[in-house]
Amino acid sequence: MTGTIGTTIDTLRFATAGSVDDGKSTLVGRLLHDSKSVLTDQLEAVEHASRNRGQDTPDLALLTDGLRAEREQGITIDVAYRYFATPRRRFILADTPGHVQYTRNMVTGASTAELAIVLVDARNGVVEQTRRHAAVAALLRVPHVVLAVNKMDLVGYEEKEFDRIVEDFAGHAAELGLPGFTPIPVSALVGDNVVDPSARMDWYEARVLLEFLENVPVGTEATDAPTRFPVQYVIRDGEVRYYAGQLVSGSLRVGDRVTVHPSGETSEITGIDVLGVAAQVAYAPQSIGVRLADQRDVSRGDMITAGADVPALTQEVRAAVCHLTDRPLRVGDRVLVRHTTRTVKAVVEDLGGAAELTANDLGRVTLRTAEPLALDDYAVSRRTGAFLLIDPADGATLTAGMVELNSPG
Repeated sequence: MTGTIGTTIDTLRFATAGSVDDGKSTLVGRLLHDSKSVLTDQLEAVEHASRNRGQDTPDLALLTDGLRAEREQGITIDVAYRYFATPRRRFILADTPGHVQYTRNMVTGASTAELAIVLVDARNGVVEQTRRHAAVAALLRVPHVVLAVNKMDLVGYEEKEFDRIVEDFAGHAAELGLPGFTPIPVSALVGDNVVDPSARMDWYEARVLLEFLENVPVGTEATDAPTRFPVQYVIRDGEVRYYAGQLVSGSLRVGDRVTVHPSGETSEITGIDVLGVAAQVAYAPQSIGVRLADQRDVSRGDMITAGADVPALTQEVRAAVCHLTDRPLRVGDRVLVRHTTRTVKAVVEDLGGAAELTANDLGRVTLRTAEPLALDDYAVSRRTGAFLLIDPADGATLTAGMVELNSPG
């Protein structure tokens, strides 16, 4: 897709998080409405529903609360994905719930996001759920965080109120190791600093929310991280074998010397196929087929790497985790570890001193796997440093993990 000739429009995946009644649904609705990303019939439906409620102006929160049950309860209870675009960029928005019992939903929504918007109510400032959302953003290594201080209209648009909240959040962010954040004062209800600059906050001179979203760098991890190619399929064409999958980070070129993990065998790339077309080079996140010079024993779940920066090959996995299901995780549990395209058996050896993990718990785990895994630290790669724990009995997803190679044993 192109906006102007020769200009490719990229995509930003971002997630929103905020406490109940911070105005998150209204903020998202305002973003969609003022960026002209709402169809006429959608807007007419919202206007009609708002009039039926006795409201003089459209309730933009209704643009995001798509399920009737959610609207009737006044809450959003699942991750809702919204797609919209401006002339500068496409967007995939993961709108996550604010309740503490749905922390796992924020983990789901933010796990692939390159930016997280953490919303706070200017009247309440930083609350416990704000700190929890910041902790999840730090845990997931979300590259960019926006602190959206909402409802500035209810504190008289006072700069000192904004500064107080930013200072409070900054202290907590430093404790979490959050690399940085961008604070923006907004009023989602009125529209201040969401898409258009506010005439009532002339003391704020930086980018408004949409302008920031349109200009923040995207796709840097895929290009900056070491080359990693998890094999998803082995395709045989006569005597020739192609190894197919998604290049999750880095690049591969014809002639590159590569290593296959966990076997440690080496070879050379003699061919690269991108969507049925021969290519000399491939870049993450392209889906490709690779041909090697030697007939190596390569199968689904193996990892092909290039360069001196190789993953750690280990059967002892230490990780930060978020438990996702009501079924508790306990020491001694037998699980499956799904890492990229590889699935191996494992035993839970330790839970950071905890007796068990239950739904929405954030904690730490040590696993002993039956076969070695080629792992990167999650701080290096969010793709090859992440895994899921699966119940071997029924295939249910239990836990999301973020590898910590340098954590103490």
